[in-house]
Amino acid sequence: MTVASDIRTKTPDELQAMLLDLRKEQFNLRFQRATGQQENTSRVKLVRRDIARVKTILAERARAADKA
Repeated sequence: MTVASDIRTKTPDELQAMLLDLRKEQFNLRFQRATGQQENTSRVKLVRRDIARVKTILAERARAADKA
């Protein structure tokens, strides 16, 4: 799990890379669930929430840039 304050310190490029990594992990977790190989089922929820955190912070920054 990533704390929002840690995410806010990252640059937009780092956030995009983080988002890409999280989506890859989410895909792999879905694949593991479908094939019955998943061990840590709570990780799906954590990854989904981390993706939402990153997307929220990116959207906040985009709105702030539009206002400026």
